Amino acid sequence: MYFLVLSVVMSRLLLAILCTGLVTPICASDFGVTGLIDIPTARMSADGTLTTTAAIQSLTKAYSITYQATPWLEGTFRYTGFNRKIYSYDRSYELKARLLEEGTYVPQVAIGIRDLVGTGLWGSEYLVASKKYGNFDITAGMGWGRLAGNGDFNNPMIHLSDSFEVRDGFEGLGGEFSTGMFFSGEKAGLFGGISYQSESLPLSVMLEYNPDQYDFEFARGGLRPKSPLSAAIKWDAAPGLSLTLSRQHEQEWGIELSAALDTKSAPPRRSSPRFTSSLDFSADALPEVLNRRDWYDMLLFDAERSGLLLLEASIDDNSHTATLVIGNSDYAVWADAIAKMSVLADLHTPSSVNTFRFVIEEEGHRVQSIQIRRPSLAYGQNKQLRERQISISPAYHLTTPQRKTKFAQNKLFFDVNFATRLQLFDPDDPARYQIYANIEAGLVLPKSWVLRSAYGVDITNNFDESNRQISDSILPHVRSDIVKYLIEGDTGLDSLYLEKRGSAYEGLHYRVFGGVLEEMYSGVGGELLYQPFQSRLAYGFSANWVRQRGYEKTFKHLDYQTTTAFASVYWASPFYNFDVAVHAGRYLAKDLGATLEVRRSFNNGWMVGLWATITDVPFEDFGEGSFDKGMYFKIPFDALLGRNTRGSYSTRVRPIQRDGGQRLDNFSGNIWWDTRNARYDAFSDLTQRMFP
Repeated sequence: MYFLVLSVVMSRLLLAILCTGLVTPICASDFGVTGLIDIPTARMSADGTLTTTAAIQSLTKAYSITYQATPWLEGTFRYTGFNRKIYSYDRSYELKARLLEEGTYVPQVAIGIRDLVGTGLWGSEYLVASKKYGNFDITAGMGWGRLAGNGDFNNPMIHLSDSFEVRDGFEGLGGEFSTGMFFSGEKAGLFGGISYQSESLPLSVMLEYNPDQYDFEFARGGLRPKSPLSAAIKWDAAPGLSLTLSRQHEQEWGIELSAALDTKSAPPRRSSPRFTSSLDFSADALPEVLNRRDWYDMLLFDAERSGLLLLEASIDDNSHTATLVIGNSDYAVWADAIAKMSVLADLHTPSSVNTFRFVIEEEGHRVQSIQIRRPSLAYGQNKQLRERQISISPAYHLTTPQRKTKFAQNKLFFDVNFATRLQLFDPDDPARYQIYANIEAGLVLPKSWVLRSAYGVDITNNFDESNRQISDSILPHVRSDIVKYLIEGDTGLDSLYLEKRGSAYEGLHYRVFGGVLEEMYSGVGGELLYQPFQSRLAYGFSANWVRQRGYEKTFKHLDYQTTTAFASVYWASPFYNFDVAVHAGRYLAKDLGATLEVRRSFNNGWMVGLWATITDVPFEDFGEGSFDKGMYFKIPFDALLGRNTRGSYSTRVRPIQRDGGQRLDNFSGNIWWDTRNARYDAFSDLTQRMFP
């Protein structure tokens, strides 16, 4: 039953995997990491591959998310359940790094730690090599901890230091680095295996030698392995989707389902059916309010039909330049949006204009200006000359625009859809969920103010089955009472707040807001971001005064209130599209500390990352998990919806929710992430997208 429930609630990830950029082959082991059955290999997935795995055996069930963070580094988050009431679920992180790439005569070599952050329950480290010979792939490795089994020889690390002779047991609350175990123990052991890939069938067979003695499982009613040998057959059911049946240690059967996709794949250039310009429409086919003789009206009409927004415009007769402030509602890649707008502007702007300056507005912030030669005037020029006529500069500020679109104001917009609330990886149960109707409304007000609201109507949920309805936290219950909100407020107001975004001057962006901000808090706050032009560094500050809401999610509030504030530094690193942010300040429980965020972003809309927060709350006061940490996913909807869109699904996956290191995630340090797709370095492929 748990397998079924977890499979359902993880369907957003799995559905995205099945609908977007599937990759092949999959070589995930039952532990999620690239390997055979239970043992790791030195193999790596393709860079940017995201793999989800569910593996079921008689005593255990394991669910894993693995991401190929770089071509040489693989990370896994694993959640393991035990079919015994004595112990329920364990969470662990694994990291594997490639040391040597395979050559003609040398194998691929990797090193890994199986329980890097966790309870140490699966504690094992390894050095492993893999070499291909035709359709065969042979693996041999040296293991410590569980992968050493009873040991085959003395631990060679003892020659470096006597401290490696003793393998410490884990003592703590979980979530800490188990450094006292790494590569330690009196003995080390050997493991290995072989796989064969059929040329004519989507099948492969595996045989492995795993010396693990399963001491933990044996102590809780499990069996000692009859044999270190296990065998399996893997069926590649579809590109990026595999099913494996295994017979392990000659005593139990196992089944594993894996799905993988390439988050790194370049998005296709925007394609659409043949576009008919408004110039080709008859007068009767155009809206009555549209003036056919007005170039701005005609351009606005065609832009909106194309998934673009025309916000403001001015024409400088002296420089023969048209400045157009534009927004983007449909194009995943801004370069595609600019290419489309340049064609439309060429059709409609006066013939006296020979240069276009497009001011990019992203999420209400004006971030860049792109200047290009009018396409019809550049006809016949070679690609290199056309590229030299494109320039990027700071966002141009139109102090008194000649034309300005008055988008519908004082008009209420409604949206009703089905949504889910997920509480994954609870230490007592694999998943809690709610399916509800989400009613959203928005009111666009003058001077860029927007009123936003969301109301949830419960359809079904199982949060009342949670064993964590009463928090044991000794800190203020700023987050650990979330189950009360999900039960007593299964139907209620999720948010109702006013917000204004904008850009004060070059590189300085702001956001202010106030009202019912989220399920648990009301308040007021604001954020500033300074992003110097062409700089990979940016600097931010955010502050909020909040009051905790009542559990029924009405307009009632509890007594708790506090002020949070953070100073932030952001870095757009030049390495593999990794972005780094550090936020230091005061959190909801009035603790002081810092949060480190690392995300990998792609212009196809994917974003995958990790975060960790350390504050002045001692680990023993924080409770289970020791400190706040987790994973972040942003999944684009393009392939899922079958059309071009900038829509996406964002979620955070935490091993456990406690009170230390908590903040308002959607209202603290978000401008930099919100404008990520329109940042200066995001236009590095502008000319390639415009002139393929």
